Amino acid sequence: MADRHRSCGQSCRWGGTGGRSGTPSAPGRATPPARPPRRATQQATVHPGAWWLWSLSLGTAATRTTNPLLLTLLITVSAYVVITRRPNTPWSRSYGAFLKLALAVLLIRLLFAVALGSPIPGTHTLLTLPEVPLPDWAQGIRLGGRVTAETLVFALYDGLKLATLLICVGAANALASPSRLLKSLPGALYETGVAVVVALTFAPNLIADAQRLRAARRLRGRPDRGVRGLLQVGLPVLEGALERSVALAAAMDARGYGRTAQVPVAVRRTTAALTLTGLVGVCAGTYGLLTAEGGTYGLPVLLAGLAAALAGLWLGGRRSLRTRYRPDRWDLRAGLVAASGAAVAALLALAAASDPAAMHPGVVPLVAPTLPLWPAAAVLLGLLPAFITPPPADPAGPAPKEPS
Repeated sequence: MADRHRSCGQSCRWGGTGGRSGTPSAPGRATPPARPPRRATQQATVHPGAWWLWSLSLGTAATRTTNPLLLTLLITVSAYVVITRRPNTPWSRSYGAFLKLALAVLLIRLLFAVALGSPIPGTHTLLTLPEVPLPDWAQGIRLGGRVTAETLVFALYDGLKLATLLICVGAANALASPSRLLKSLPGALYETGVAVVVALTFAPNLIADAQRLRAARRLRGRPDRGVRGLLQVGLPVLEGALERSVALAAAMDARGYGRTAQVPVAVRRTTAALTLTGLVGVCAGTYGLLTAEGGTYGLPVLLAGLAAALAGLWLGGRRSLRTRYRPDRWDLRAGLVAASGAAVAALLALAAASDPAAMHPGVVPLVAPTLPLWPAAAVLLGLLPAFITPPPADPAGPAPKEPS
């Protein structure tokens, strides 16, 4: 018994046994605790530009049809991808706001059709509102009058197309990180990206300052609402924002922000010409794609404008002396995400040219819309990002296991 007590005391004095072999640890050193297993490495995220190209392509596809079944299918595809691949971050919650905005746009479009009428003729009268007489200079506009089913259906188709476009843009805002997207801007837009980042950083500070000042005025029994309260709260908030801006400008100047490289005059002029020509071409091509008359020249002009604008941005990036910390890589997964959206837009544009009756259901006479099979299958290609992209990572991560 004494031997066991002496061995126990010896092991206690030595600090316990070390490892599995029972070898005593060195005197004066505590045995290091067992390390928890390392957290699994997070999977690579998708380039934010790929999400924007995918969502804008779905929005472009929505502009090529007024079929409510196809538009509803586009909304369903974008919503499924957002639900399965949206990260758990504050900016990813904007999708609900875009859904509410799209619903408001649809309701406003229907309200305008009821109150202001529509040039669409119709024979199915639903109700007749009291009509307000207008002067002669307001010809073509009416208030009240006869409301037909054809008018409401046309307004529903038109409003649903715009609502689908808004929802697709909301999907890009929910899936792509704004900070990572700004970091991925080309060098020519470096100053613009810095300004946007600063604005996004200081916006919460402005809200917090306004709330703090309003609470302080309420505690002192002073008004915090109305014109007087707005002026007496807004001026200190503006003063604090200017002080932060000056301090940030000094810090950025000390770190070398704003320096530009020496570029020859010919390169600067070429950059300006390419950028201006490209922007004009993009506007003209977009207008051509959105109109029925410009369907032939819209796509070539848009592609030429994009090429010129990208060339101008590439040349303009030579003025920027900066590096990126851990830049986002455009890998195969990002290419597939962007390609899936582009395929949906291209196939629906082809369907609109080959089968306009199915893509644009008629309202005079009033007919029920039908779902075209191969355009619907083309829309389902937009679901590809839900299966090839990694699931969103949990910010908290898995809980470490207790050491045995």
